[in-house]
Order: sequence, then C-alpha cells, then structure tokens
Amino acid sequence: MKTAFRDVKEEIRRRIVQGVWGPDDLLPNEVDLAAEFGCARATVNRAMRELADEGLVERKRKAGTRVLPSPVRQARFHIPIVRKEIEGRGAQYRYALVNREIIDTPDWLRARLGLEAGGKVLHLTCMHYGDSSPYQFEDRWINLTALPQAAEADFGTVGPNEWLIAEVPYSDAEISFSALTAEAEIAKHLGCAEGDPLFLAERSTWFETRAITYVRLVFQRGYRMTTRY
Repeated sequence: MKTAFRDVKEEIRRRIVQGVWGPDDLLPNEVDLAAEFGCARATVNRAMRELADEGLVERKRKAGTRVLPSPVRQARFHIPIVRKEIEGRGAQYRYALVNREIIDTPDWLRARLGLEAGGKVLHLTCMHYGDSSPYQFEDRWINLTALPQAAEADFGTVGPNEWLIAEVPYSDAEISFSALTAEAEIAKHLGCAEGDPLFLAERSTWFETRAITYVRLVFQRGYRMTTRY
C-alpha cells in the first residue's frame, strides 16, 4: 500500500511531540526516512515542508532539518485578487487604468528590489471600485527584465494584480502595513480630503532570484484587514 505524505508527516510529528527527536535535534535525511517509511523521497519532502510551514521544524539547505526549540506558528500568505475581495463583500467590481508608462528604473526601486542599473520598469497607476465607490488606489512597478511581456500586456481591461497572479508564480514576498495621510493625488482618486488617515499596504515579490514587482495599495477610509491562521 502506498504511504501518503500525511502519514509520514503525522509520524514525524508524533516523534517530535513524544521527545524521540528533541529541540535542536537534526532529523534523519530524506533518503533515510523514505527508506524507513517505504515511500518516495518526494513524499518525505512534502511532509517536511508542511511541518516547516507549521513552525515545528526548520529546514536549511545543505544543513538538514532540525526541530525548532520553540515551535512557532507561521502564517501562510497568499496574494489576494482585489476583484474577488470586492465581490466577496457583495459589491459590483469596476477597474480603471489611470496611467501607464515605461521608465528607467528609479534608484530607490533598484535599491529596494536589488535590481541592476540600466533596466526598465512598467509603472502603472490604477483604481479599483466597489459599487462605483473608490475602494483601492494601486501604484505598481513591474520589472521588465524579469517580465518583458508586461510591456505589451493590455492593462486597460484587466488589472496588473490579476494579470501577474495568472502570469508568473512567486517564491518570496515582503509585505508591510502602515498608515499615511492622503496627499492631493490620492485624495482626488479616493474621494477623500487631503490629510485624511488611510491604510497602506506595500508588497514586493520575487520568483527565485528575480524581482517581479513592487506595489503600494492605498485603501479608502474605514478599510479593515482581517486574516486567519
């Protein structure tokens, strides 16, 4: 009978909980565990990845997998599609491209994403609406060295948020949240007063070593973010 990765995962968890492998102990390598459980190495690998996602073990390339001394619950992050977010609130979604230009990569963006000099980026500003009311102002830069096809993409009808999710996966993401006061341009687009407090989310994504995009998302007054883990 084929051994499922869930069975391997639960057996490794049981041994950790019962102290067979204690804090900071190095677990057997995947080849040895696969032989013990009578399964493929890929099955063990998947079990280890999920245990790492749950904060029970730590995996390091060439150093193996160790039991964490203080298991940490880790939140899984997925990039939301703003259209689905708005529709999920029971509102009708509408998108508008405000501006589009290809420019030399600004120095601040090169520093932020670790880009080389001399590259080009696609700079887009967009608006997302729910029931005709402003919902989100999107200010995005796409690295054309990594995604040259973005230069020809039609962002007049489909927003870059949704296009990127369909076009390219990501392996790493950095996200931060803060408050800002509305400047004149943002106030005009979101229909609020200058100086109003607004919610800002900033996100950078990479695929392996290639920087994909950096985006600033500013939400209308009263926006609340809720997450579960």
